Amino acid sequence: MTTYEIPTEQWAQVIEETGSCVYKKIPVPVPGPDEVLIAVKFSGVCHTDLHAMNGDWPLARKLPLVGGHEGAGIVVARGSLVSDVAIGDRAGIKWLNGSCLACSFCQQGDEPLCGKASLSGYTVDGSFQQFAVAKAAHVARIPDGMGLDAVAPVLCAGITVYKGLKESGARPGQWVAIVGAGGGLGSMAIQYAKAMGLHVIAIDAGEEKRESCKELGASVYVDFAASADLVAEVKAATGDGLGPHAVLVLAVQEKPFQQATQYVRSRGSVVCIGLPANAYLRAPVFDTVVRMISIKGSYVGNRQDTAEALDFFARGLVHVPFKTVGLSQLNEVYAMMKEGKIVGRYVVDTSK
Repeated sequence: MTTYEIPTEQWAQVIEETGSCVYKKIPVPVPGPDEVLIAVKFSGVCHTDLHAMNGDWPLARKLPLVGGHEGAGIVVARGSLVSDVAIGDRAGIKWLNGSCLACSFCQQGDEPLCGKASLSGYTVDGSFQQFAVAKAAHVARIPDGMGLDAVAPVLCAGITVYKGLKESGARPGQWVAIVGAGGGLGSMAIQYAKAMGLHVIAIDAGEEKRESCKELGASVYVDFAASADLVAEVKAATGDGLGPHAVLVLAVQEKPFQQATQYVRSRGSVVCIGLPANAYLRAPVFDTVVRMISIKGSYVGNRQDTAEALDFFARGLVHVPFKTVGLSQLNEVYAMMKEGKIVGRYVVDTSK
């Protein structure tokens, strides 16, 4: 078995108070009996990480906190109870850091709904550090041959949108609208949808995002900022005027969630994935009933969803448009995120 030299200190981005991160040295954690220690090489930056820093959600978080939940690296140590993950394995840290594995949700493959779930970069320290711990049962198994920088965003963005598409019930040949298609999640949702045989209506704003969405495989692009009648334009995009069979809402504002129920096809489904702070869902009861619309939430994928999402990536059906910056530059990424200037995904290199 390969052995690795593990330092006692490491560089990390630490949220010490709401609204800011500090780049500093902290101790390297020690894995518990059922945990592994991963030398994190790269970590994707998700909008959830910004929510965690700003304390946007009605969910208790750890403070001080190391954020991040798209960490890809190498297992360098393991606890005494771990036998199915070896030192030297390539592994990923996901939003779901661990669960009890014994409750009714865990036993049915709904471990993200476990009442004792631990969340990377929220209730436990995450991947914006050079070494991080995670429950061995839940780490993503990353096959050889995948670039750790390229695969990092799949560990949340990819798994999340793939799960949402499965939850939508959309079938090959049908239409799906993706709201927020030009962002990190959206850019991957377009590709997963195309690989699953779906026609994509990409909804976002700006010419740069139009070019990106079309290049990734969207059949139609609707610019919500320039559209005179967004609802009519989306419904017309399917050719028959009935609207998309499903809508994935990845937006970080409330309004797109309300609009989606207006243009989704009768008997269609609106799948809510984005988590804007303090937002609510609103839809006319009469219209929802007589058109038999389904409105549902989709959280992160389970362990099987993770393996399936990674398989799409391994077969070259999905790639992640990303830019790499040093971990020390994380706050610059957050600033661009706040201004809505990010196209695709940013990945931080923990060595810089």
